[in-house]
Amino acid sequence: MTRAEFMGRLRRGLVGLPAAAAAEIASDYEQHFEDGAAAGRTEAEVAAALGDPVRLARELRAEAGARRWDQEKNPSAAAGAVFAVLGLGAIDILILLPILMTVVGVLFGFVMAAIGLFIGGGVVMVAGPVAGFPGGAVTAILAGLGMMAGATAIGALTAIATILLVNATVWFARLHYRLLKPALEPQTQA
Repeated sequence: MTRAEFMGRLRRGLVGLPAAAAAEIASDYEQHFEDGAAAGRTEAEVAAALGDPVRLARELRAEAGARRWDQEKNPSAAAGAVFAVLGLGAIDILILLPILMTVVGVLFGFVMAAIGLFIGGGVVMVAGPVAGFPGGAVTAILAGLGMMAGATAIGALTAIATILLVNATVWFARLHYRLLKPALEPQTQA
């Protein structure tokens, strides 16, 4: 992404902020590109390091809404802050919820497969020698143990994937909490 594309998307995302605040934010990001060029980085590298300008604009609008509430403490500022933060969260939910539900569904499927494979392995191990399993009793016992071991491996990998998913969700929540933290902390009078 070029500097012009990045700045255009950022400016469009900042529409609705006071003109002075939007100009100051745009100036700060223009400075990032100038500093990157001075350091020998390309516009694409600087844009990639800064992230998605649309998302960045949503976060900056939410932060500006929270700062405005901090300064003005009136219903208009409160509504602006609430709607900016809700807008940020709503878009994230709309994007992440289908992905999260798909991943949770796949993990649930793996858990069910592991349980079914474990039970099936137990049945083959116990009933195989009596029911005339092809290859004899030893083969039935080993096949059953193998199925149970495979089920245990699937269960362990699913548990690891679940832990990683929970950690990613906590990281994402903390990322958004950092944005809200200044607004949530009690203000001390000096």
